[in-house]
Amino acid sequence: MKRSVLFVGWLMIVGSVTPLCAFAAEMGKFAYQDFKKPLQCGGCHQEIYQEWQQSLMSQSFTHPWDDKEYFKLALPHALKLEKVSGVKAGCIACHGPLAFLTGDIPPKPPQAGTRVNEGVSCEICHNIIGSMEKEPFNFSFDISPGKVKYGRRHDAKSTFHDTQFSAFTQSAELCATCHDEQSPYGAWVKETYREWKASPYGQKGFRCQDCHMYRAPGKSANTGKQRDDIAHHVFHGPHFHNKLTGSVDLALYTKNREVVPGSVVKIRAKLFNGKVGHYIPSGSSEERMLWLEVKATDGRGDSTFLPVDRKGFSGEEYTIADAEAMAYQAMGEIMEVKGYKGISRDGNVPNGARIYRRPFFDPKGRMTICQWYTAKNTEVDYRIGPQETKIETYTWTVPEDFSAPSVTITATLYYSLVPSSVGELMALPPYAYEARSVNSTSIVLDVTR
Repeated sequence: MKRSVLFVGWLMIVGSVTPLCAFAAEMGKFAYQDFKKPLQCGGCHQEIYQEWQQSLMSQSFTHPWDDKEYFKLALPHALKLEKVSGVKAGCIACHGPLAFLTGDIPPKPPQAGTRVNEGVSCEICHNIIGSMEKEPFNFSFDISPGKVKYGRRHDAKSTFHDTQFSAFTQSAELCATCHDEQSPYGAWVKETYREWKASPYGQKGFRCQDCHMYRAPGKSANTGKQRDDIAHHVFHGPHFHNKLTGSVDLALYTKNREVVPGSVVKIRAKLFNGKVGHYIPSGSSEERMLWLEVKATDGRGDSTFLPVDRKGFSGEEYTIADAEAMAYQAMGEIMEVKGYKGISRDGNVPNGARIYRRPFFDPKGRMTICQWYTAKNTEVDYRIGPQETKIETYTWTVPEDFSAPSVTITATLYYSLVPSSVGELMALPPYAYEARSVNSTSIVLDVTR
């Protein structure tokens, strides 16, 4: 049985001397035929295969944004700049692990229909036997493809392959091997595992799988035992609206429910992250957008957008939408776009809306979504942590000529996977950057004279 040999420094795989101290899976140790195709697994594990097919695990290489981010940005940049040359293979280690493990670097694009399109398949997770890192990151998985498949059961049996219990398979550390990442500049650009570990959920023993692989009665295979706790391979996250909806509680308050024309109304919005075991947004937080829009609407349906009151903390300007703010200059440089000075930092988010984000900055001090080109990202972090409440205030002066008997104040929390400006620049399908409602609430104020 062949096993991967682990070594220090994921950037060393392509000759860079940048000391990223992760013990990483070895590139080119295996052949494609060492790994079964997911369709073969689906012959017995039919329901699990169907779930995996619809998950982002199966699309980790073929998803439109991942495709373009690698082939139009990361790969060309790796070929131009020695400092980031490791991403040529490093991105693929988690997004197209079969290509990495077989040394097929760079892989052919999804349109070629090669086996790298299988993404993070059954044979990846169920052949991983551990990590050389206590707190894994940067694809620091130890993988051993072969007859034995590793899982969470002591009594699992199969006529097609051998089975073996693995505590690592059901641990959060398995997820951490790819969901935590450090850039070539030493910045932590993905910390979902570390966020979880420091949270009340991690301290109480809840794991990633408890939320993203829910349990239900059933069978894991056609001929398997009926069990009460089959782990479903849905891996729901922000790409699935049903997982996103209601993930943050939202409420509005004001001192008085009766107002008069000309009066000043103070409105408080409270956002509570009581359902997510890490920060929201997390993962690729450099590109995720989470923002709050508050509007006052009269009886005729005419609305006034209310900008958030400033709090005055350092770096707050990055957390309030600004139609004039430009960013992401590195994208144009990498793609060699002539005269490119950046694009809208906040896309179509309304001016003055509060944005819950952690901005990433490149070595030139510019805001970037190129995580591999991130030099720092610790100066501002206004995301919503696990069990954390954010409170925003809004000030609205009731117009002197306001004639309606009431006004409705509505707050809506929106999420998008990438800024709309980035989605449009990269010609992504609209669903990849559309605004999705996370939660909404409203209060009605009576207007008296």
